[in-house]
Amino acid sequence: MGPPPKGTLEKTFGDVLRSLRNARGMSQETLAFEANLDRTFISMLERGQRLPSIATVLALSGPLGLTGADLVGHVEAALASSRDSHPVRPSASR
Repeated sequence: MGPPPKGTLEKTFGDVLRSLRNARGMSQETLAFEANLDRTFISMLERGQRLPSIATVLALSGPLGLTGADLVGHVEAALASSRDSHPVRPSASR
């Protein structure tokens, strides 16, 4: 299985980040402050406009009460779920 289609990873990371942040009752401002990041960067991540570096994943995971591996695991699970609900069908040979 190859990498997800372009843009899918960014969108999925953003959706997961927003969901985890909301589940903890955190605002973007609070998460940004606790992760020592800019609030506008959190917004761009959540909208799928940026893909975080490993350093950013680690910075975000602490305030969310997760390890970096846990955060990446949530993203992997969301990607797998998306693939399962939208399987790519091979085209018929002619």
